[in-house]
Amino acid sequence: MRGSAYLPSAMQKRGIDIAILGGGLAGGLIALTLAEKRPELNLLLIERGETFGGNHVWSSFATDIDSKHAWLLEPLIANRWSGYDVHFPGYSRTLKADYRSITSERLDAALRAALPGDAIVTGAEVAEAGQDFIRLAGKRKLTVGGVIDARGLSGGMPHMAGGWQVFVGQLLELEEPHGLARPVVIDARVDQSDGYRFVYCLPFGERQVFVEDTYYADTSELDLPKLKGRIAAYAGEQGWKITGIGREEAGVLPVIADGDFEAFWPDWKHEPARAGARAALVHPMTSYSLPDAVRFAHHIAGLDDLSGAALAGASYDYARSHWRKGDFYRMLAKMFFGAARPDQRYKVLARFYTLSEGLIERFYAGKTSTTDRMRLLAGKPPVPIADAMASLAGMGRPLAPLGEAA
Repeated sequence: MRGSAYLPSAMQKRGIDIAILGGGLAGGLIALTLAEKRPELNLLLIERGETFGGNHVWSSFATDIDSKHAWLLEPLIANRWSGYDVHFPGYSRTLKADYRSITSERLDAALRAALPGDAIVTGAEVAEAGQDFIRLAGKRKLTVGGVIDARGLSGGMPHMAGGWQVFVGQLLELEEPHGLARPVVIDARVDQSDGYRFVYCLPFGERQVFVEDTYYADTSELDLPKLKGRIAAYAGEQGWKITGIGREEAGVLPVIADGDFEAFWPDWKHEPARAGARAALVHPMTSYSLPDAVRFAHHIAGLDDLSGAALAGASYDYARSHWRKGDFYRMLAKMFFGAARPDQRYKVLARFYTLSEGLIERFYAGKTSTTDRMRLLAGKPPVPIADAMASLAGMGRPLAPLGEAA
């Protein structure tokens, strides 16, 4: 482990081609990809915490990741399963897509194995950063070739609107086997009064199951005791007796239904490059960030010019293109929050999961085709047509400003 006090002496010995601010998912995957694909580069990865990745479980369908990029996640995968289940009131389905989970512990170990010791700085606050320099709190300014800011959302997403995905997850240790053969990605057979709510279960071991209570809400308020209580109640309903809790995580993620991308990122010509949620590189409807983090890491590794200004321009152009490609998903999110009553929102997803597996896979991967779009909008809509049209015209239920989380 290296702290901020270590930085000056290390930097006297070698120049830095790229400094990556933030050792979470986006920054960590960029560092791993550059270490593998561009070994000639001198990297510096700076994280405010003492370990990389925080305390998270990230999951994705195997079909979310291009096969040529799958190598990146292999050492990070803690569990993998064939198929998954979804449950809605009156309807259940088993789907065939492989499902995988990676953990922050695996990410931390992979980064420490891939990077030289003096490329790692933990427990350090970045006081100032530009396109070609960084300064840690209490330290001198350090000139570098380029900077990528992957420190997440410090003040929400200004100039964006939509709703929030609120969740708490716990790894439950059980007295007896849970009996799950594969993940339950959605169990919406739960109370829906707070908005679209579902429980998510990952069988990590015969007597270990990661249970997450998630809901899509109009506010970013996270009532931790309430959600913990819901997890305990759900476990009880399954007949599971909890003997311990191995890990716990909680979060609030923006679900983007509308926004002004140029206003969100107005000064890109003078700021460092951005990555991850800081660059709005998330799926607008699901808030998933893993597939986009993998794609963007490989995009960066393929650039010829890695100077600070070039990185800033490349990241802005990539993120702007991603934003434009997300218009259909934002339209769906706008109808989801603006047209459907909170207690009826689950019906939107219930209908979605009656569609073909290929369509579902492409939707999660952010690769919805024109035919898919037509199929998603065909038939009887799960929300009133008049309300849907009103929401698209900006006259539906008001969308939540995403500028600040509670």
